[in-house]
Amino acid sequence: MDNKQYQVLKIYASTTDRLGHQLLYERLVYLAREQGLSGVTVYRGIMGYGSSSRQINSSKFWELTEKLPVMIEIVDEAAVLHRFFESIRQELLDMPKGCMVTLEPLQILMLKSGK
Repeated sequence: MDNKQYQVLKIYASTTDRLGHQLLYERLVYLAREQGLSGVTVYRGIMGYGSSSRQINSSKFWELTEKLPVMIEIVDEAAVLHRFFESIRQELLDMPKGCMVTLEPLQILMLKSGK
């Protein structure tokens, strides 16, 4: 690979969390793309709880509206992720619901683009 320092930024929240009128995870994916970040994946959990809600939420096929854990994972160079986080920090702080943001070192062993 190269000598660049990569990291993974993870934002833990809920599928129902919103920034204004937009779902949090949708807002972050579109914003990351607008800012040219390398890649984003949103994972929806099937069960969990967090510090903002001690109630355990789980996926049941008969429920029409599900409040489930969600993790937004963004991979890029360390400096790029720090800038992105600073651009969303205040919005996350202003949210009525809680979330958790982590940043971890990452070693990319292969990065192969499709044809």
